[in-house]
Amino acid sequence: MKPSSDCNVMAWWEDQEVMRRFACDFIAAELAHLRPGGMPSASRHWAADTDIGLDLGADSLELLSLATAFSEALHLHQSGVADDLLERRRVDDWVYIAQQGLRRFSGAMTFRTSGSSGPAKPCTHGSDALWQESRQLAQLVGARHRILCAVPSHHIYGFLFSVLLPRALGSHPVPVIDLRGGAPGLLAHELRAGDLIVAHPDFWRAALRLAPAIGPDVIGVTSTAPCPDELANAWASTGLAALLQFYGSSETAGVGWRQRAGQPFQCFPYWERDSIDNTMLVRSLDDGTQRRCSAPDHLNWIDGNSFLPVGRIDEAVQVGGVNVFPLSVAACLKRHPDVLDATVRLMRGDEGNRLKAFIVPRADVTAAQLRVRLDGWIQDKFTSAQRPKSFSFGAQLPRDANGKLSDWIILTLSDARPSFGE
Repeated sequence: MKPSSDCNVMAWWEDQEVMRRFACDFIAAELAHLRPGGMPSASRHWAADTDIGLDLGADSLELLSLATAFSEALHLHQSGVADDLLERRRVDDWVYIAQQGLRRFSGAMTFRTSGSSGPAKPCTHGSDALWQESRQLAQLVGARHRILCAVPSHHIYGFLFSVLLPRALGSHPVPVIDLRGGAPGLLAHELRAGDLIVAHPDFWRAALRLAPAIGPDVIGVTSTAPCPDELANAWASTGLAALLQFYGSSETAGVGWRQRAGQPFQCFPYWERDSIDNTMLVRSLDDGTQRRCSAPDHLNWIDGNSFLPVGRIDEAVQVGGVNVFPLSVAACLKRHPDVLDATVRLMRGDEGNRLKAFIVPRADVTAAQLRVRLDGWIQDKFTSAQRPKSFSFGAQLPRDANGKLSDWIILTLSDARPSFGE
């Protein structure tokens, strides 16, 4: 099966099932963002006639926010159909409106960063650029018979691999199976030769605990967060043909890839380091034009086309495939009336893969009292990925000999054991 060059396959929205999957993933994510203390039911269970207002409980303000965000993502305002979203509230109504709009204008899509440190940042990409990347991905993964995906289709990584890549792989789209509905153990008995598994490091880590034996010609891909070398090496011993690591961001889309732990990332053929400013990247599009953008990380360039990331510029960390900003979480904790000071950071590898917090209570509040008072407050203020899973308390924040904030040891891990998919 050869990668397709027929541009007609770019019309992904004509596939009713794919368009519905995108719409449901998008609506679920937006509702979760609007309701930090709670989550709607899993979008994979929504029926075509699910009413966003009556069944999902979206009030008028939420509907307005949902419709605006959906229009922005698909540029429905440029096709003149955005206003219809507020008048028709069933899931398949939005699918139909999106299809109508994309038939009129489909030249760009806008994805958003996680927004964990404030308003989410819109990142617009031309459809030609997205399709250019999908063709490159098809060359890298080769002939695939199925795609098993553990990431949402409205995220740029999920969109590229579960919406566009199935069309880039051949004239007939490769079927996509949603892994989010089952435990990672599904991999132990559901894989077939020719499968492609699309996931993030937390999923790969959870699946590895079940020690699956992988059959021949199964390829995995991982992105959204750095994949620890020990995790990649462990999967190499399971029989997985390759675990391809992809580097990029919502702002850049995919920039490069590597097949083995420790190797430099190789730029896709259309990306290169800016010849003047090492913090900038240059992308050459199919029409001959170029665009420059900032790299999301500090990059150690091996040569003009290969690099190693050496630290995020925005100080974000990844939790469950989502960007979160510890400084922002700490700032919010400090707004609690009983908190005198706070610091937040990602757990060490032996502690877990969630956030942990060290809090200085006010003098008239005990640590036990504050811990109880924080429970409900945190549920209302933070999304799941932002919520610290371990709390330590003391009279002052931990600092090193130079007075700089330092790490601390979690004295009890009872609150620090994350369950997959929380």
